Amino acid sequence: MAEFHGAEKPELYELPPVRERFSFLYLERCIINRQDSAITVSDARGTVHVPAAGLGALMLGPGSNISHRAVELLGDAGASIIWVGERGVRYYAHGRPLTHSSRLLIAQASLVSNTRTRLSVARAMYQMRFPGEDVSGLTMQQLRGREGARIRSVYRKMSKETGVSWSGREYDPDDFGSSDTVNMALSAAHACLYGVAHSVIVAMGCSPGLGFVHTGHERSFVYDIADLYKAEITIPIAFQTAAVSIPDEVGAATRRAVRDAISNGKILERAARDIRMLLNDTVKEEGFATDIVYLWDEKTGYVKNSIPRAKKPEEDNKDDEAFSELELELEEGCGRILEVET
Repeated sequence: MAEFHGAEKPELYELPPVRERFSFLYLERCIINRQDSAITVSDARGTVHVPAAGLGALMLGPGSNISHRAVELLGDAGASIIWVGERGVRYYAHGRPLTHSSRLLIAQASLVSNTRTRLSVARAMYQMRFPGEDVSGLTMQQLRGREGARIRSVYRKMSKETGVSWSGREYDPDDFGSSDTVNMALSAAHACLYGVAHSVIVAMGCSPGLGFVHTGHERSFVYDIADLYKAEITIPIAFQTAAVSIPDEVGAATRRAVRDAISNGKILERAARDIRMLLNDTVKEEGFATDIVYLWDEKTGYVKNSIPRAKKPEEDNKDDEAFSELELELEEGCGRILEVET
């Protein structure tokens, strides 16, 4: 078998964190390959190079063909790959996360599994949309009513400002072109925001399906996080784009507008910060070892200084000095994840 040569796989600490990457790249009807530490995108117009480590999410639409080597590079760089439908509206699958730690996932599962803590997180999400107001005593039904009234007010305001007629949110997820222009723009804008939110969530090791406000869907948490920014980003963009675009061009024009707004507004950094705040995560990122495997304990949560049997000297207590050094090396957990050398 031929031996492959190329750039070495980077260490996790060498990669830029998700908050410092540019948001997303949507591609369709092209061939994606790899050259060194960049992916190459080729179509009839030529080839462009995209640095993999600076990419937050790669959204692959219809007609896109990606090589195994390109997927390998994107995975090593921690960039999420999301397979989507025409114009990015439908979601099919995504790639692996950037982090190797399950810390945030465990916190998310713990919070969502308890009614009291789940309600607390949901209230915190609504509080972010109602700055200066106290929502701590409101029920979920009251919060949903307040949010519905707020969004309807945003729709009316944008309709008045842009002159775009608004009769309500009506669309068919299986037929993008069956809606009016502004609803098509809203669908395209929200799909981009969902893709970005999804990429941040999986990059941080959280579950897209464990939502606090939304529930029962594989992307419930994605909808939770995306809803934090719709009134600020995607709804205004959709109305502004619909006011100047024809129906055949509104999808592409909306994606470009959302891309520029997300890049300029540093939404990746905001989303990462908001997720950590909502999940009550106070661990400093630079001080947390991501490649450590712990052993679970029903009393302490996990076992420190535990040594796998395979790592212990063959004869117990016959080489105390070497064994002590091994304990010191693994004091943060039971062992590090190592690649198998062949």
